[in-house]
Amino acid sequence: CIFLGSAAENTMTNWISVFMENALQLPKMVGDTLGLASFSLLLALTRTIYARYGKNISNMLLVSMAGAVICYLAAGFSSNVIISVIACMLTGICTSMLWPGTLILMEEKFPNPGVAAYALMAAGGDFGASVAPQGLGIVVDTVAASPWAVDLGSKLSLSAEQIGMKVGMLAASAFPILSILVYTILHKFSLKKA
Repeated sequence: CIFLGSAAENTMTNWISVFMENALQLPKMVGDTLGLASFSLLLALTRTIYARYGKNISNMLLVSMAGAVICYLAAGFSSNVIISVIACMLTGICTSMLWPGTLILMEEKFPNPGVAAYALMAAGGDFGASVAPQGLGIVVDTVAASPWAVDLGSKLSLSAEQIGMKVGMLAASAFPILSILVYTILHKFSLKKA
């Protein structure tokens, strides 16, 4: 779960500015300001609010995962620039608790987990943060270089790179989708043990 949560968060963090500049054709300053700055602000604000008022991390994680799926799909499918920008920004809210929330959930489900558990969780989060953005880059480059993207792009009045970026966002929705599946399995397992 921490690998997938970290992947969902850091994929958008690493690609939001490029996505806004290339796929949505916004100027770099707008992409950076509306993109990364807004994403980061919403992420930090949500974590701060949860730290102060948050309860029931299980529900928070499930709602966050579902929200992240919707945001990634909206960014990938929408032809409306405003909807895509808002979806990218709101991903900051939706992914904010996926990484730290998994640590909170571990503490609730496994009392006194020990240093080794935290080390494994940190490694899983770091691995997701490094692998996922690189994987998205491979998807974007592969799709943009394909004749299929050129053909589809000409039909939709988009460049092959724009098609690649949109397909990359759709591919990135796999991380929160898989998070939901893994979380559901873990939740059922913990209910059986209780």
